[in-house]
Amino acid sequence: MDILSKIVAHKRKEVAIQKELYPIKLLERSTYFEGKPVSLKAYLQREDKSAVIAEIKRKSPSGGDINKHVSVEKTSIEYMQAGASGLSILTDKEFFGGSIEDLKVARSFNFCPILRKDFIISEYQMIEAKSIGADAVLLIAAILEKDEIEQLGSFAHRLNMEVLLEVHNEEELNTSMTDKVDLIGVNNRNLKTFETDIEVSKRLASLIPDDFIKVAESGLNSPEMVNELKTFGFEGFLIGETFMKSGRPGKAAKEFISKLK
Repeated sequence: MDILSKIVAHKRKEVAIQKELYPIKLLERSTYFEGKPVSLKAYLQREDKSAVIAEIKRKSPSGGDINKHVSVEKTSIEYMQAGASGLSILTDKEFFGGSIEDLKVARSFNFCPILRKDFIISEYQMIEAKSIGADAVLLIAAILEKDEIEQLGSFAHRLNMEVLLEVHNEEELNTSMTDKVDLIGVNNRNLKTFETDIEVSKRLASLIPDDFIKVAESGLNSPEMVNELKTFGFEGFLIGETFMKSGRPGKAAKEFISKLK
């Protein structure tokens, strides 16, 4: 069983437990549930922002521990002060060391758009995301059929949340593209080898219709890479490990963003 299959299998069990502990009616009572989400699309296109979606990521299956003891409060605030356009918060605990609490903390200290980064396979997780203050959710083409993407995308829109669809190759792009998503992210990481190559983003850029905001993900370890990808039509750049490997992720983000065109 590959890592994605393991994650999804575990996620199904996890969601079943969450449903028992926190029924939908309870989630809908959250103070965030009736609030109006902030548009990630709009923030990525703001001229006074950097187009960087700065991520808080404690560990990964491929890289192990990255920054186990990061302060979500301090780092999220410093990311936004550095000029980030939004935040990406890993809420998967088993494989990425994140938590729902991390997103709640980030929300309580920031008014920017926040992406819930997780392995979403059910409408329950969408409701959960809204209840903790997320503005956008990630859908991963590699783990979902097109009809599931359309169903989940439509459901997110009914909750007024935006959807970032993540693809890894041309086949996933062709078989999963739908108007039920708002942004399309190209993940430069090969799921089999875990190597990253920004040529993937360059190759897929022209295949993504202009109706979608194009977001490059993974392996963006220099401002020069980001500046180059802007010439290919990318308007968003999801960056996590490059910042999180530093003892001070917020300072690393500030230095990185200051060099963007």
